Amino acid sequence: MSQLTFTLPDGTVENVEVTTLLNAGYAGRNQEEVASHIAELAELGVPAPTTIPALYPISPYLAQQATTVSVQHGRTSGEAEWALVIIDDDVLLTVACDHTDRDLEVHSVAWSKNAAPDVLGSRAWRLSEIADRLDDITLSAWVGEGEGEPSTLIQSGTLADLLAPKYWLDVLRERGLHTPGTVLVSGTISMRHGVNQFADAWKVEMRDPSTGDALTCSYRTVRMPAPIG
Repeated sequence: MSQLTFTLPDGTVENVEVTTLLNAGYAGRNQEEVASHIAELAELGVPAPTTIPALYPISPYLAQQATTVSVQHGRTSGEAEWALVIIDDDVLLTVACDHTDRDLEVHSVAWSKNAAPDVLGSRAWRLSEIADRLDDITLSAWVGEGEGEPSTLIQSGTLADLLAPKYWLDVLRERGLHTPGTVLVSGTISMRHGVNQFADAWKVEMRDPSTGDALTCSYRTVRMPAPIG
């Protein structure tokens, strides 16, 4: 399991032991957006899903608040997402980046998402406190190469582009998973064409335009040593 710590706007700190980790897929509200994402994946050899939206169980230890992600090769990339975190008496919303092995993805999306961590931010909002303006919250991702802050915009949208948290909370209740320690990552928005998604640095931001507050997560990929045998 994984232990996560989130700081809320009022300074409260919530510690969460992750017991269940789930990754949504093909979860756009706009079907054109979903079709665009499926087309992006098809270019990488990933077959179209049989059901949308999809939901993939992930090993709980892969929920991490990391600044580096170890990868086996150069064909991996992140995805801008939000994450629901169920705690004892509330639901938190934070920013996330689902790092995925694109070579493995052509064999199984579920396998590919278990090959690298879901990187979550260290700050969060209480879902109840922003529920009236969720669709206005922006979601953006930047990529980069070498040293320095990732600066090339690769994804840009709002939470209105994705199925709402309420949809997934209902799914969790139906499945008996609306319990403390469950983390659900939302699925992503389309990537900009012509931007190299196989960059070695990722940054994701979720910004509330009504307050200017922004949640971020960022990390660099580190190549593992070559295997022997």
